[in-house]
Amino acid sequence: MIEIRCSALLFDLDGVLIDSTPAVARVWRRWAAEHGFDPETVVHKAHGRPSQTTIRELLPNSDIELENREVERREIADLDGVVLLPGARELLNSLPPDRWTIATSCTRALAEVRLRAAGLPVPKTMITSSDVKIGKPDPEPYVKAAAKLGFAASDCIVVEDAAAGVRAGKAAGARVIAFLTTMLRRELEAAGADWIAQNCADIAASESAAAHGASNDGGGLRLSLTL
Repeated sequence: MIEIRCSALLFDLDGVLIDSTPAVARVWRRWAAEHGFDPETVVHKAHGRPSQTTIRELLPNSDIELENREVERREIADLDGVVLLPGARELLNSLPPDRWTIATSCTRALAEVRLRAAGLPVPKTMITSSDVKIGKPDPEPYVKAAAKLGFAASDCIVVEDAAAGVRAGKAAGARVIAFLTTMLRRELEAAGADWIAQNCADIAASESAAAHGASNDGGGLRLSLTL
């Protein structure tokens, strides 16, 4: 058991709080086949990054906005198998509302649809690909997510499952807990994860006495992490 202090938790969405992997894979496999790419390679490349980034890399001369809108339309329409991951609801329920938020590579419309499908609240402070100029692995999503809560990213813990997201968190100055929900341990270690756990069930959180009435104490949360 490891004890950690932080100001807030910044969660990725897919692979951390919810599992939308089957739906994401179905959409990207179909898209890849339509464009002559290897489906499994594209699915792996797309995970944890804005869809527009993947499209731009694979089809640089296409109408990227049009392709991106079509991928988003398909993902919004396909919610079959979108479920909560173990421990997610319990962990969020144990956190003060002003001590956590989400930074996801989904668009805002897609993130809200998936959160509602899984029965989770939509944080007012959530950062999506619709809110940033550069997505993960750039630090911008996590820097903005921390600022929305009134903290520096360096005072927060990022919770991720993708190498691109781990790199984004580390580049923002945060410490990162990575989950083994979608990627191999060696990929997460290579990306710089500070700790590697299974899922949200491995994290227990409580609010420290110092946090009450403090807007930025640098250690308002106490986490117990089981590795």
